[in-house]
Amino acid sequence: MTRTANFSFLTGMNAEYIADLYAKYRQDPSAVAPSWKQLFDDMADDEAALLKDLFGASWTPPQNRKAGYRKDYQFSEPANDTGGKGKKGAGQAAAANPEAARAAALDSLRAVLLIKAYRTHGHYKAHLDPLGLHPPRGHAELDAGFYGFTGADMDRPIQLGGILGFDQATLTQIIATCESIYCGTVGVEFSGIQSADERQWLEKRWESLASQDPAAQDRKTALSELTTAEMFEMFLHTKFQGAKRFGCDGTESLIPAIEAVIRRAAQQGVEEALLGMAHRGRLNVLTNIAGKSYTALFGEFQGKYSVPDGTPGSSDVKYHMGASSDRDYNGKSVHVSLSFNPSHLEFVNAVTMGKARARLHLRDEIGQRTVLPILIHGDAAFAGQGIVAECLMMAELRGYNVGGTMHIIANNQIGFTTLPHEARSGPYSSDLAKMLMIPIFHVNAEDTDSVIKVAQMAADYRQEFGRDVVIDLIGYRRYGHNEGDEPLFTQPVMYAAIKGRKSLRTLYAEKLIAAGAVSADEADGFVADTQKKLDAGFAATETYKANKADWLEGSWSKIKIAAADVEGKQWTGQTAVPEKRLLQVGADLTTVPKDFAINPKIARQLETKQDMFATKSGFDWGTAEALAFGTLLQDGYAIRLSGEDCERGTFSHRHAVMYDQNTNGRCIPLDGVTGKKGRFEVYNSPLSEEAVMGYEHGYTLSDPNSLVLWEGQFGDFANGAQVIIDQFIASSETKWLRMSGLVLLLPHGFEGQGPEHSSARLERFLQLCAENNMQVTNITTPANYFHALRRQMVRDIRKPMINMSPKSLLRHKMAVSSLADFTGDTTFQTVIPDTTSTLGKADKVRRVVFCSGKVYYDLLDARDQQGITDVALVRVEQLYPFPANAIASVMKTYKNADVIWCQEEPKNQGAWFFVNSLLEDVLVGMKHTVTRPAYAGRAAAAAPACGSLKKHQYEQAALVAQALGK
Repeated sequence: MTRTANFSFLTGMNAEYIADLYAKYRQDPSAVAPSWKQLFDDMADDEAALLKDLFGASWTPPQNRKAGYRKDYQFSEPANDTGGKGKKGAGQAAAANPEAARAAALDSLRAVLLIKAYRTHGHYKAHLDPLGLHPPRGHAELDAGFYGFTGADMDRPIQLGGILGFDQATLTQIIATCESIYCGTVGVEFSGIQSADERQWLEKRWESLASQDPAAQDRKTALSELTTAEMFEMFLHTKFQGAKRFGCDGTESLIPAIEAVIRRAAQQGVEEALLGMAHRGRLNVLTNIAGKSYTALFGEFQGKYSVPDGTPGSSDVKYHMGASSDRDYNGKSVHVSLSFNPSHLEFVNAVTMGKARARLHLRDEIGQRTVLPILIHGDAAFAGQGIVAECLMMAELRGYNVGGTMHIIANNQIGFTTLPHEARSGPYSSDLAKMLMIPIFHVNAEDTDSVIKVAQMAADYRQEFGRDVVIDLIGYRRYGHNEGDEPLFTQPVMYAAIKGRKSLRTLYAEKLIAAGAVSADEADGFVADTQKKLDAGFAATETYKANKADWLEGSWSKIKIAAADVEGKQWTGQTAVPEKRLLQVGADLTTVPKDFAINPKIARQLETKQDMFATKSGFDWGTAEALAFGTLLQDGYAIRLSGEDCERGTFSHRHAVMYDQNTNGRCIPLDGVTGKKGRFEVYNSPLSEEAVMGYEHGYTLSDPNSLVLWEGQFGDFANGAQVIIDQFIASSETKWLRMSGLVLLLPHGFEGQGPEHSSARLERFLQLCAENNMQVTNITTPANYFHALRRQMVRDIRKPMINMSPKSLLRHKMAVSSLADFTGDTTFQTVIPDTTSTLGKADKVRRVVFCSGKVYYDLLDARDQQGITDVALVRVEQLYPFPANAIASVMKTYKNADVIWCQEEPKNQGAWFFVNSLLEDVLVGMKHTVTRPAYAGRAAAAAPACGSLKKHQYEQAALVAQALGK
């Protein structure tokens, strides 16, 4: 190959020029052209040491490089330069033979650039596809001719100063070494990592490991695990022909890879491993890693229940279920669990990360690396699903860091029937991970030795640096997508290559036997032992009956199954707080340090709040919330609030964190609550809905004693997290026996702000409600909000709460509470009857208007202005579980009144279609005069609201008049 223009400066006559440039650079890096500065900046320690030796410069590494990116270099001239190695350096050699020294310097620099090219681009030449259908593509910069070398240069010694372990080597030796390290069955991508320490740690570690075999015991263990993985899949394929199992046939080395990661991490302090994955290979992981018994799984294939008779819930298909067990890894105990997951492949990633964060908090080990999340991805899903990018983006944020996540891509080189070139734009399924600047290992799944080495090194990196790492395990899928598909329909060439191909276990056993690492008898023994275990597990299914449900253990041992009586005491809880405690919390919340330069507007807000406590009246929404948080912290519960701009609240109502106007220092009033026992966390989240909500849901699955809240900037933003809502929050208890107390705060209310800032889509949540799976509230008073938050923790049950949070009511003069509403025998009111003084006698009431949320105050204002005394306004504060008894109790007072449901949402949205039949059931059941409610509200519409303020006001006035009968 001819030399390119980019490297035309690499000529003998310019060697002196290069040396001069380097001398200028060592004095002032900005004194040379950007291209040269970049070249010298990118030199690793050993490369810079070589330049020092060649050009007579002594080099001092930059300080504090562990902290992050390479920022500066310091160079100095020693009084007597010896090249830094106690031998005559090129700086002195030049005086004796300057032309020879310049030639040597030029050769060394060219060789360094070639080596750097292999470190950067060698993966393009690696043999990664076990099927051989995608041969290495190569890279122009991996050709020695690119740097001006010719065939005559191949055997000339070149000084390397220790790079690649050579003091000097021929070009032939250099290329052969680089090929073996960077172009074998492993391709590494480290060059994008900005931290010099991390990058050089990876390069040195891999360059020392690449040519070594794994330890003898590690190889035997891997063969045993590979045998188990393969035979398990074959057993299912034989015993349950035609059944879906989504096997990992063709990528069975996934099992020894996961085991090697956990085993290595356990030796470095990991005590819990939390796995999240989709369905491909899941049954193998469930049994052989997470510890589910073969008998239980085989029983499920035979149609037997996985939980005891009478256990509530619908359960789920086999390849969505989870499991956990305590495993022993060379004397180190590790609790291994596999998260439950629906068919929406990658969404479990965020949930598993949230679980890991909660586990670290429960262990009081935030900032440590004792809990390891391991996410197993599909290749098409990793590249194609946006939640992967969101999770990567969150990985190193203060409120979401879990000490590094291990990502393993079980790369089948196909997504259902879609080939890679149709599934992504980049060359690798892992390309998305480059955004985080973390190491990526591509490894041929048929080379089990390399898989082990990569897994061990990845675990070492995670434990050393606390950052994510990706293993791209490239294999194939021996059968169709679900074993019942015919892959030859769409990939005939690929499956012709797969047909008759030896299995991974067979190849590895042959390799180890040939090398003398195991005997044939040992390899056969692994087969016999596995077959025995599988047969025994299958035989036991004849008498198998589940005797234990996997829930309400450990941290959940004090939590109970919710009673069917949704209006009973268990659901309500004892939420009131003595006045004395509330006043003390109030004093703490309205006091800031004397030397804190508070924003004047916030200072006025605090003065207003002080007046509330002084007069014991006028409590607004933000104050009620802070009182709920503060008293729960005193009770020993933790609080975790996250969401976009939730520190101050989108509408500036919260100010959970205040900032010094001079220093930007932080003041968190809730941290100063007297008698605080719990931990308070509040984080402005990244601009993500699905990943952050999934993360918080995962957190609640691990910790029942933390009040965890996700707040949407506007309620409709929850649309972006619909999968998390549908398949996790609404159904995790019934499908998987996994409770959650997550609170969603979704600002909602029609105030003329257009279609996308009005509605949190209340109707969607109500449509998901069944089997008492969650609570949906639309609260109108600060005190009721206080009680709703407290009951989430003080009860012995856990249910998600979806709250339609107010906007204008945050400061509405009528939406206030008195201190007495928080104390004594007060509790959450599912229904608030009309007790206003302007309402006439009950027997004169001609109409009862049921409503929910902000529209109540519009109705009340219009009724009072018009002097109407015969229309009662009843607020349904909790729409689900539906408070039928409380509504019936109210209606007994108004025996002759007609019934209206009023809402500000369009008729096809909001609560109307949900409450219509339920109100009718109540009226019919109590034999009321009127048996069906009527509707007052906006007409059905495709959009939630109009974009014109004038039209909005007209519509609002019309629906209020309709409800009041005017």
